[in-house]
Amino acid sequence: MSFSRRFSSAVRTVCLLGAISLVGTAQAATTVNLSYNGAPDPEKNAVHVFATNLKELVAEKTGGELELRLYPNSQLGEEQARMEQTMSSPNLNIASFAGISPVMPEIYVSAIPFLFEDFEAARTFFDEGDYWQAFDETLRERTGIEMLAVVEEGGFLAFTNDEKPIRAPEDFKGLRFRAMDPSQVALYEAFGASGTPIPWTEVYMALRTGVADGQMNPPMYIIMGSLYEVQKYLTLANIQYSDQFLVGNGAMIDGWDEQTRQAFLEAVDEANAMAREHNEAKVDKRIAYLEEQGMQVIEPSEENLNAFREQGQPAYLEWLKTQDIEQRWVDMAFEDAGMTQLAQ
Repeated sequence: MSFSRRFSSAVRTVCLLGAISLVGTAQAATTVNLSYNGAPDPEKNAVHVFATNLKELVAEKTGGELELRLYPNSQLGEEQARMEQTMSSPNLNIASFAGISPVMPEIYVSAIPFLFEDFEAARTFFDEGDYWQAFDETLRERTGIEMLAVVEEGGFLAFTNDEKPIRAPEDFKGLRFRAMDPSQVALYEAFGASGTPIPWTEVYMALRTGVADGQMNPPMYIIMGSLYEVQKYLTLANIQYSDQFLVGNGAMIDGWDEQTRQAFLEAVDEANAMAREHNEAKVDKRIAYLEEQGMQVIEPSEENLNAFREQGQPAYLEWLKTQDIEQRWVDMAFEDAGMTQLAQ
């Protein structure tokens, strides 16, 4: 065989091996499922904004070694099923309180009403506080799940109703409210109203038919559920910080090499910062939209906000006691928030 033919053959062999190597590299990419609630609509679902940004950033920062496959609209199951999947297999999940609370009821402490004055206070609480650090560690010990990020889902909760403007606690008297869970029932009862747990999918019809007079949610969810069609009054009382939680299988994350793991965690932090900026920028626009749809927007005075806190917090803290949550969690939360506990 001539030198030129041997050289040509060698080149073909090298190219073939290179192609095989590239195919092997492509096949080596790890695909991880990321499931969450809500529609894949960036205008209506802040969690979807976070998820799509995270998908892009993970691919970019890991050089394609990790690829996230998104499953919105609870396609992989409801809250409890998705948490079980995350505990037992290599998955990521964005869980709400309904997903976290069965394994870590201490999560309810972070939802103490009127604990945060603004976004900055809430973000500092989760980013730097002792309570959240202890929560992360305990969650990992109990379940093997890693808490990765607190994801904003639409601002602070606001009260809505269809009967009268609510400016102070006494305005609640006699009204019936949809509650998300028993903790909200306790809060409404503290104000002299009644609360009934109603699934989100039934809220619109419950409000339309008068089964409930009102509810509470951030502006994003009021728009998502078209609740402005059946509610007249919007009270901006900054009740609770509205958030969900990115969690991942701890063994999966520990199994990645150091470079991949660090790149993934950097992507999480960056995606969360982007989502926070996007969310906060949308809040005023969403409130303005609700006003354009005919809702009357009420901003309680400082005096009335204090009255809401003085009546609502003690009732919620009493409810926490029924969940067998140690007092140390409550103490840490108030210390991190820089607030004094009110007498119960």
